Amino acid sequence: MTIDRRSFVTAAGAIASGALWSSGANAQTPSGAPIKVGGSLGLTGPLAATGLVHKLVGEIYVESLNKRGGLLGRPVEWVLKDDQSKPDMARTLYEQLVTTDKVDLLIGPYGTGTILSAMGVAQRYNRTLVHHTFGIPSLAKYDQQFPSWSMGLNPEVSTPNLVFDALASAGKTPKTVAIVTSKFPSVHFVSLGAREVAKKRNIKETLFLEWDFGNRDYGPIAGRIKEANADFLWVGSLGLEGVQLLDALKKIDYKPTTHAYLYPAPGPILKVPEANGGLAMTVFEDHPPFTNSPIAAEFVKTFRERATKANLPDTSVETQAAASFAAWQIIEAAVKATKSTDDKTLATWIKANQIDTIEGKLRFNEAGNYGADLSKVKQIQNGKWVTVWPKEWAAPGAKVQ
Repeated sequence: MTIDRRSFVTAAGAIASGALWSSGANAQTPSGAPIKVGGSLGLTGPLAATGLVHKLVGEIYVESLNKRGGLLGRPVEWVLKDDQSKPDMARTLYEQLVTTDKVDLLIGPYGTGTILSAMGVAQRYNRTLVHHTFGIPSLAKYDQQFPSWSMGLNPEVSTPNLVFDALASAGKTPKTVAIVTSKFPSVHFVSLGAREVAKKRNIKETLFLEWDFGNRDYGPIAGRIKEANADFLWVGSLGLEGVQLLDALKKIDYKPTTHAYLYPAPGPILKVPEANGGLAMTVFEDHPPFTNSPIAAEFVKTFRERATKANLPDTSVETQAAASFAAWQIIEAAVKATKSTDDKTLATWIKANQIDTIEGKLRFNEAGNYGADLSKVKQIQNGKWVTVWPKEWAAPGAKVQ
């Protein structure tokens, strides 16, 4: 199931009328003991570049929420810890959040490995966990976990197919492909799927190469890519890995003809001229039709202002920020609808309802509590990310180049 543009615009109106991000001018000042939402992010380590985006989104959302009366008339406090981009650290911190900090609600960390660790803790204590960046749906076995990144049930198939469809729409179907990938769980998983999708599309693989997450030396990898010289380069990268690889390719005077980066740090890669034309996945970009929602438009404006003050390399809202925002929307919607912070009550309501978010309507009634795949393809054009596929979601005047 996908959501078309008309349905999205309708949902956007519903969001506005639902007042999930409206002015708090008439709201009562929250009082009493705070409702604590506990979570961690990789604020240091290899995931920090993107973890800081999620931190800023959470701060913006909680601030707005308290201006609008908080939850259940009480102020909301975000108890945030630094997991240092390490799954083992995340496991320890979520144990602390539940047992020592005694938080009322949980929100997930950034990245599949750390989320899986948090999910194990949530399951041990029967806590509901809303998370925003889990990339292997088949591993989401716990019944009370809910993903806000709407990538569908089989991203290892749907994601590469969507990229190849985008290329085909511009007459750029490759005859050969080089696939290089980090061993970070989610990107490795989807990249292995890309190998199979390429085979089924009769695209010849000229290179398959893996590296350990946290690798710093991309020179040998760049050399192999240049030697393979494929029509299309698939980079299973996370965060700054794509930037580091492009820098290594530049040093040997090689630029891929067409290229895609799975989950790049969106801001830093825009600063690299060699990244121009690169493709990636998205569920939201800060241009129409996404910004037709008043809530989305307000969030985009606020995020840009706050990101500028925080000196973030990218001040625009895209998938990472949108998925994070949607996770907070899910939590707010569930608490307000049930008038409760009881984990089982919240989980039951979330599974039974569709929730309006800036991504569109999210549902959680299929395997792993996943629902519709709302993925789109974006491209770096003239130093900006713009959605290019499917065409009904493209930025005004944009198409695959």
